[in-house]
Amino acid sequence: MHIPDGFVSIPVAGATGLASVAALFIAFERSQEAFGIRRAPVLGLTTAFIFAAQMINFPVAGGTSGHLLGGALAAIVVGSPWAGTLCISTVLIIQAVLFADGGITALGANILNMAVIGVWVGWILTQTLQRLFGGSKGRLPLAAGIAAGVSVVVAAVAAAIELTLSGTAPAAIVLPAMTGVHILIGVGEGLITGGVLTYLATARPDLLPGEQQKFRGWWVPVVSIFLIAGVLSLFASAWPDGLEKVAENVGFIDLAEKVRIIVPTPLADYGIEGLGPIGTSIAGLVGSAVCFAVAFGIAKVVKPKNA
Repeated sequence: MHIPDGFVSIPVAGATGLASVAALFIAFERSQEAFGIRRAPVLGLTTAFIFAAQMINFPVAGGTSGHLLGGALAAIVVGSPWAGTLCISTVLIIQAVLFADGGITALGANILNMAVIGVWVGWILTQTLQRLFGGSKGRLPLAAGIAAGVSVVVAAVAAAIELTLSGTAPAAIVLPAMTGVHILIGVGEGLITGGVLTYLATARPDLLPGEQQKFRGWWVPVVSIFLIAGVLSLFASAWPDGLEKVAENVGFIDLAEKVRIIVPTPLADYGIEGLGPIGTSIAGLVGSAVCFAVAFGIAKVVKPKNA
């Protein structure tokens, strides 16, 4: 769902950019109250994991692929939708700047769709479902999985509206197309989210908020992230993702080539020229490390005011 340069108009890019800057400013402020410095390693690890997981596209119907967005998962693991917004925004900014994944001019739209709408829809719906399910921690993966799937669809609808307002495609065509394909992608999102939370609740409860266990070390989560980014990413589906497939079918895919802004980087498109699969692995490892470092640094900055 990463919107590239050329898909949204200047007014839409400007409006979504201002909305995203405002959301990030509020997130920084509110995270001082919601996210303590003791959780800094978790914010870093969550951000790195989501970056790594987003490198793995899984196939869905019709020659289309999808990947984890991670908004609901981030908010739940770090224990705050504000910190979840910072987490996903960090991933999106690094992807756009270092990997040319998502347009520079469309960065505001992508942050709004995935780091604000995706995170908050996932968080609010998870809390609502948890109450309906009786508040049991054992039901959290189910509630979060459902919420995560719905959050993908809502974020896709937001992207479709932005495309319509930009004059890129008529609403009658792009809205049902984006909604339909992202319902399928949302199923994958829900399964991944529920699976990760089930694992954490069983094997690493110290990584979840509200648990009293001390942080049990870096070795397993760091190795897992590097395996995902450096090895499993090599087996990602080569099929176009949901937005790209819709753009091909509807006929506006060429707009991305007409207005493509790439910050010079040897890691564009998650690879290094001439290195093949090794380049992809290196790009994944570097991206994960950068995501962790930036997110860990953010956690230091947004520590509670009374800390």
